[in-house]
Amino acid sequence: MSDVSVVVVTYNARPWLERCLESVRGHETIVVDHGSTDGTLELVRERFPDARVLEQENVGMGAGNNAGMRVAGGRYFFLLNPDAWVTDGALERLVAFADARPSAAVVAPRLRNTDGSLQRSVRGFPTVWRLATEYLFLRKLAPRTRLLNPLYAGHFRHDHAREVDWVSGAALLVRREAADEVGLFDESYFMFSEEADWMFRFHEADWSVWFCPDAEVVHVGGASHGGRLYVENLRGQLRFLAKHRGVREAERGRRMLLFALRLRVRLFRGERRQSYRDGVRFLASVDVRSLS
Repeated sequence: MSDVSVVVVTYNARPWLERCLESVRGHETIVVDHGSTDGTLELVRERFPDARVLEQENVGMGAGNNAGMRVAGGRYFFLLNPDAWVTDGALERLVAFADARPSAAVVAPRLRNTDGSLQRSVRGFPTVWRLATEYLFLRKLAPRTRLLNPLYAGHFRHDHAREVDWVSGAALLVRREAADEVGLFDESYFMFSEEADWMFRFHEADWSVWFCPDAEVVHVGGASHGGRLYVENLRGQLRFLAKHRGVREAERGRRMLLFALRLRVRLFRGERRQSYRDGVRFLASVDVRSLS
């Protein structure tokens, strides 16, 4: 069994995909394509003939990663977004870090923006209060504090290794043994919060999740969806609350989010206002019991 199998789920991400795949060349690589029409498949087959290509309907990011992991042969899965690429030696450092911590289910690298600046990736598990600090602008009052920015771990400096709640899923090294025990992504999440759900389940099964700053990955961020899936973000957060905190807590979350987005509709204009209106319509109609 090889050390690492790389899984890249892609949908019209050709501008970044070549650099992504080049950065992991030499490892078993599975590209799961969700119906790209931008020449992605032609690029992969011409430039990376050793990569295995799976074509399937776009049924969500978690489902795409699951399809790749099911055919992968490595003792670790490395889940990499198509708009991200690994810096020299980073993948090897992640494996060494995980090997030294047998209880680690997930090890995540430090993410950098394309200009070299830090991309904050450590998160706290959603609660109604934590969502309120984001949607009611409370974190703007003290963005670097644990109290008012717990959802985005505002107190965490991303400069030392530490066990964390969860990390955003642009680049994740996942131990096969842990995934075999806990199961793969919950495919009822289309996109957003599927990583939080998965890592919550790892914690419940006494596995750990680690942030490792000695390995770095560059991530464009939002390139594959361009911010167009606002309602899916809300749906994912409510699904997490309903599944892990209970339906009553999810209903409290729905009411808080509905209040917050109605306020935002009054405060903003343009595309942002339209996204918030879409969110209001969704939150006014959703039954949180169907999300648990």
